[in-house]
Amino acid sequence: MFNVSFLLGYSLLHCENTTLSHFLQPIRKLPLRAFCTSARKVHTAPARSLFLLRPLPVLFVTGTGYAGYRQYERYRERELEKLGLEIPLKLAGPWEVALYKSVPTRLLSRAWGRLNQVELPHWLRRPVYSLYIWTFGVNMKEAAVEDLHHYRNLSEFFRRKLKPQARPVCGLHSVISPSDGKILNFGQVKNCEVEQVKGVTYSLESFLGPRTSTEDLPFPPATSCSSFRSQLVTREGNELYHCVIYLAPGDYHCFHSPTDWTVSHRRHFPGSLMSVNPGMARWIKELFCHNERVVLTGDWKHGFFSLTAVGATNVGSIRIYFDRDLHTNSPRYSKGSYNDFSFVTHANKEGIPMRKGEHLGEFNLGSTIVLIFEAPKDFNFKLKAGQKIRFGEALGSL
Repeated sequence: MFNVSFLLGYSLLHCENTTLSHFLQPIRKLPLRAFCTSARKVHTAPARSLFLLRPLPVLFVTGTGYAGYRQYERYRERELEKLGLEIPLKLAGPWEVALYKSVPTRLLSRAWGRLNQVELPHWLRRPVYSLYIWTFGVNMKEAAVEDLHHYRNLSEFFRRKLKPQARPVCGLHSVISPSDGKILNFGQVKNCEVEQVKGVTYSLESFLGPRTSTEDLPFPPATSCSSFRSQLVTREGNELYHCVIYLAPGDYHCFHSPTDWTVSHRRHFPGSLMSVNPGMARWIKELFCHNERVVLTGDWKHGFFSLTAVGATNVGSIRIYFDRDLHTNSPRYSKGSYNDFSFVTHANKEGIPMRKGEHLGEFNLGSTIVLIFEAPKDFNFKLKAGQKIRFGEALGSL
């Protein structure tokens, strides 16, 4: 073990020295000019000669430094969170968001999806899955099949089913958590800006999309911000509510119906696949509007109800079990567009009925679920921001 570690360390050191020498070689060749100051003689190179520097090492060093800085920021945020202190907001600038969006996350996520489908050799399954379980704290005792050799590839492992008794569905409350995860935010929607985390918002209209068709949608088009919100509230005396649940990579990746409702419409937004972890949600305004997402809208006993599955890095695959026409992170769809599909037909005037707790869909890895719905004014959430929650536990009730 010592010899292997020594050889590995020597190889890395030799590689770093070679890279550094390669990076510094053009600088050594720069013609130097000398001039005198009152203190000492200083050597300089002509400004035009600086263009001889190779851009790739410069970009590598700059990118690595920036990535290291971001990791330090996330570490500090986690430490403040553990102490119960409020994390100061520091929103990303337009150039930072543009730089992040320029990363080919859709292509990388498709490659990751292909890799997940590769069947692992029988002898390799236990060490690979055990490393993932140890890294993300997965509780395999809840899995319907605990034997790691049963899962042929990473995709099957991510989408593992749970034992029936592992997640009892609460029957006393009208709305339950559709998934395992962490509560990022919840409450009433006071205007057309909704909080993704405390102090950082996104546009309700940008998130759900414009109301352009009265034939397929359960509400008519809106002409302004206030009227857009009012169109979602279909009954007098009701308010609009929202809840954001973040699914970490170690969480159960399937999601379920949060209540008894009828799904009448699906809208798919192709988009970026940026990370949606709490740190990113505090850093990028309107993060959920940038990312690919699938919006399901319909009605429950109190009026309008919607569930949105938001994609993330390596989570280009969002599956809705009853929607075979849905294909997410597909090259045929371009960013900035959306496509609609109605479940209301001449043969089916109602849509797709869903029972509370019924299987609805799945992610390929951790991501985010956003609920936006109307309910009477006395609806109360049974939650605290930042708390862990499991599928089947109560979100709120009247």
